[in-house]
Amino acid sequence: MSIKATAKPADTLLSPRDHALILIDHQSQMAFNTKSIDLTGLRANVGILAETAKGFNVPTIISTISKDSFAGPLFDEITETFPNAEVTDRTTSNAWEDKNFIARVNAVGKDRLVMCGLWTSVCCNGPVLSALEQGYEVYVVTDACGDTTEEAHERAVARMVQAGARPITALTYLLELQRDWARLETYEITTGIARKYGGAFGIGINYAKTMFGHE
Repeated sequence: MSIKATAKPADTLLSPRDHALILIDHQSQMAFNTKSIDLTGLRANVGILAETAKGFNVPTIISTISKDSFAGPLFDEITETFPNAEVTDRTTSNAWEDKNFIARVNAVGKDRLVMCGLWTSVCCNGPVLSALEQGYEVYVVTDACGDTTEEAHERAVARMVQAGARPITALTYLLELQRDWARLETYEITTGIARKYGGAFGIGINYAKTMFGHE
């Protein structure tokens, strides 16, 4: 029996309307001892996520831990993109154990969550495992997380994946939401974010625009 292909995307591919983005503890103190990823790259990846969520109108939950007494302010890439956002501050290292955070998750009403946080093994791992156990479908943006060592980061990612989380990267997130360059309503948003944060890919877009007049 032969299989016939149809022009239908995989159900596991993300779209702007089927999930919420959760950014956890991208704060100064947590970044000081993050060694598994270059901080410039980490901030760029967080910027991709924040601006993508805003541009595609994805519900976004932002949470901090002990902001005023210990861990300090959020990355500018988040606050400049969402200057008036509600930020849920907690004392629990696992955001999923904070009732105010859970109230926001419930209010969004999405069964599919895209999550990341500093550190991978604590601020990200705890809520991801908790959400999975409660039946949520979870995607982890692994290059918008970091940890004190590469070993700590990799073991945390492996643990989440073994529990059922799907690993993606920040640029993958952006391009997966756009997916079709004929979607003109978000074309400029996508190429603009890529040119700002997308490394070699963004430079290539800028080159094509400048040299050949292509967007």
